[in-house]
Amino acid sequence: MEFVRLVLLFVHILGFGALLGGMFVQMSASDKRINGPMRDGSGTAFLAGLLLVGVLEAGDSTVDHAKVAVKLVVGLVILVLVMANIRKPKIPDALFYAIFGLTVLNIAVAVFWSPVHK
Repeated sequence: MEFVRLVLLFVHILGFGALLGGMFVQMSASDKRINGPMRDGSGTAFLAGLLLVGVLEAGDSTVDHAKVAVKLVVGLVILVLVMANIRKPKIPDALFYAIFGLTVLNIAVAVFWSPVHK
């Protein structure tokens, strides 16, 4: 079960890497749009995250449900915004930077919201 958890965590991180990489490619473009890596990365990160929570729940690990809920909601908003705008030739800069900000927020929640160690 530990191996499955690690593989899912790896895929989850790769998904966010693809999402961020796709966004960095679009940063300097005058007409920002949703590209393939953003689409695939957001979907991969979301699905791998859901599966990761399922594996954690099935195992002996304790799951911080508040953290999972925050990451789920933020990830779902990212996914919906990306998928709703995938076919548009151009998206507003505010929408692009909102997706970018939500992506960074989701990563920050994953990194900084951890159990208190005594």
